Amino acid sequence: MNNTIEAGKTAAITSYILGIGVLIAMSMNSEDKNEFASFHIRQGLGLTLTFISLGLIISNFDSLMISAPMWIFVSVLWSYGIFSAIKGETKPVPLLGKYFQKGLKSIS
Repeated sequence: MNNTIEAGKTAAITSYILGIGVLIAMSMNSEDKNEFASFHIRQGLGLTLTFISLGLIISNFDSLMISAPMWIFVSVLWSYGIFSAIKGETKPVPLLGKYFQKGLKSIS
């Protein structure tokens, strides 16, 4: 198990670079299909999709009172995810992580 984590750690951490990082990590994990990396790729992709979705909705309002909480929310989840990957843990991000794993289970 520890060997699996070390082998997939670079792809796992890369997956948290919003947007392009997920694509790079998926490419890095395409041959070996490391389960640790796949877990974090799903988390990173879910965070990216959440960020884009919330951003599209909130961009209709021109208010710092509305956009600041979104940025804080996404930043906290992102920090939790990347630190989990760095520590070699497979903890889903709070609130949404379980849904990312279920909804994106075909992504590896």
